[in-house]
Amino acid sequence: MLTDVIFWVLAVLAVGSGVMVFRFDSMARATYSLLISLLCVGGEVLLLGLDYLGVVIVLMMTIEMAIMAVFMVMYMMNPAGLMPMTMVHNAKGAAVICAVVFAVLATGILLAPWPKRRGRPPADPTEALGMSLMGPQMLTMMTLGMALFATIVGTVVLATRRGRYDRLGDDLRAGRAVDPVRGGVGR
Repeated sequence: MLTDVIFWVLAVLAVGSGVMVFRFDSMARATYSLLISLLCVGGEVLLLGLDYLGVVIVLMMTIEMAIMAVFMVMYMMNPAGLMPMTMVHNAKGAAVICAVVFAVLATGILLAPWPKRRGRPPADPTEALGMSLMGPQMLTMMTLGMALFATIVGTVVLATRRGRYDRLGDDLRAGRAVDPVRGGVGR
């Protein structure tokens, strides 16, 4: 019973906040509304017993939305994204396309010949999902993920010439910060 209640609460929140993405007139509010929707979807996946996949969805979406918010502040003419703006273009055409696509997908769901379950559920759904997606290449993909992460960190470290010791000296005790680039905080 509790699982059913949590399922429906998360489902309603996911759909409601997904709709609000297109109702808000602020890019920042739309971003956080999308984050709420995606976190609810991650919660639904956790309810299905796919713990690893659910946690990955929650982590990925949180980091993705945080990075998006940072880039909005850095590059948008409206830094905080709080000024009114329209999030929908060609609203009538988009509504018609959405209604048609929804009708086609719903019809497909209702008319598809769904297979009957054979066998029993696996003991570990996460492992079964990993094997279904990656097969014997799961270790390769995990290693590749760590290599990509190390590459990203290394690129960021090598991309900047400045470090914490440039501004306050080797012992970090300089009385006044001296920026190697003019116009910085220390000058």
